[in-house]
Amino acid sequence: MNTEYNLTRRQFLQAAGVAAAGLALAGSPALAADHPVSQAEGQPNILWICTDQQRYDTIGCLGNKYIRTPNIDRLVSEGTTFTHAFCQNPVCTPSRSSFLTGRYPRSTGARQNGQCISPNEVLITKMLADAGYDCGLAGKLHLSACAGRVEPRINDGYRVFHWSHHPAPSWKENEYIQWLQSKGHKWADIYHPKGYAYAGVPAELHQTTWCFDRAIDFIREKRKGPWLMSLNCFASHPPFDPPKEYLDRYDPDKMPDPAYVEGELANKPRFQRADHKGGNGRPPFSEMTASERRQVTAAYYAMIEQIDDNVGRIMKMLDDTGQRKNTIVIFMSDHGELMGDHGIYHKGPYTYDCSVRVPLIFSWPGHFKSGLKSDALVELTDIVPTLLTTLGMTIPDRVQGRSFSDVLTGKTDKHRDLVFCESYGSKIGSPQQTINISMVRTKTHKIALCHGTDQGELYDLQVDPGEHKNLWDSPEHASLKAEMTRLCFDTAIANMDPLPIKVGPW
Repeated sequence: MNTEYNLTRRQFLQAAGVAAAGLALAGSPALAADHPVSQAEGQPNILWICTDQQRYDTIGCLGNKYIRTPNIDRLVSEGTTFTHAFCQNPVCTPSRSSFLTGRYPRSTGARQNGQCISPNEVLITKMLADAGYDCGLAGKLHLSACAGRVEPRINDGYRVFHWSHHPAPSWKENEYIQWLQSKGHKWADIYHPKGYAYAGVPAELHQTTWCFDRAIDFIREKRKGPWLMSLNCFASHPPFDPPKEYLDRYDPDKMPDPAYVEGELANKPRFQRADHKGGNGRPPFSEMTASERRQVTAAYYAMIEQIDDNVGRIMKMLDDTGQRKNTIVIFMSDHGELMGDHGIYHKGPYTYDCSVRVPLIFSWPGHFKSGLKSDALVELTDIVPTLLTTLGMTIPDRVQGRSFSDVLTGKTDKHRDLVFCESYGSKIGSPQQTINISMVRTKTHKIALCHGTDQGELYDLQVDPGEHKNLWDSPEHASLKAEMTRLCFDTAIANMDPLPIKVGPW
């Protein structure tokens, strides 16, 4: 049994029902004395950059010939890049709750936006703070509902917490807005939205710049032990509003058209046809001109180029301060963006690769393989156990992900046979219908089950990597559909929450 669950009498009583087992043991300050706290002296720093809604195919050196990302390209050359990394939910709260705990959204209690992560969940930042790390955050967290209120925090381990969920002045506690005001600016005076894509605030006043500035300030602090910095800018989340100087670098006429095949939605789940028409802040693909769609792509790429410039700034600071060699750098995103592919924009209950496949780079000079582009299937749940393994810490029984440290060190080139994704509670259409989806993807096939309906999606990724031809109703693929359906249900059951831990024979 995991050493974290060596039973004292008090823990046994809690496991038996006096209090929640497992997570309470791991996360309650009152029980902290029951576990030894390891010392982090000599451990590497961790710079964890998580963008918002950035697709996997938005990095220059990985095949996108339209975008400029020289600094992320450098990270690719200096680290291990996972070209097939998948989030476990295609929207923010469930995805973030998942990769910060190493657990599936259904286990964390945050299955959809608008829900709150269970206060008993234990973030990797809390685990590392208990082990001696100094942890800071700049930007977005979004583990809990924050519409109309400030996001409530659990015991997350962050000493420094520069919170700015998004740039707009929705809360007086938004530190980015406070910073703008301290510079003599009002949001309404510098932000002028219009159309589907447009120039936003100047780069020097942008929330992305502010997030990286706060991270740099944190890293420059004098301290004895190691640090972890969570840098969570709001870009490249809509609205598509990069600074003008970045937008001007991209000619819409030279941008690619979205990957959409006319008529492809005819035999796909009905809610997709509703979203094709837009609404609820979603651009109406069906009404946009080809030029307007390319303008959106240009603005999206411009937002990512601004992120890239700031990645260059913070990497230079690590070099200049002599911290680069002892810093693990993670670059990733929480989920993807449809960006007009399949005739739809933004996010939602979609398990297309453009929605659930994300960038993921791990770089630690001298420790992780450099320049390795791994096509191993990985989940974002795997980040927590990978960090714990790398740091020589025990992986708690509650963690559901699997460490890919052996891929990082070159011991293997394989990891998972499949990845699992889930989407719950999305409300689409008029009258509204609730969409619940489970998805399994292997290297060669993908199935997405729309529970409670006769609808779903089935793709042969070998002949249709773009996922345009749905085989769900194909008689020729009935046996494949049955096998993939069984695989999806078996995986869903296998991914049930392991808590509470079994502590007795009966």
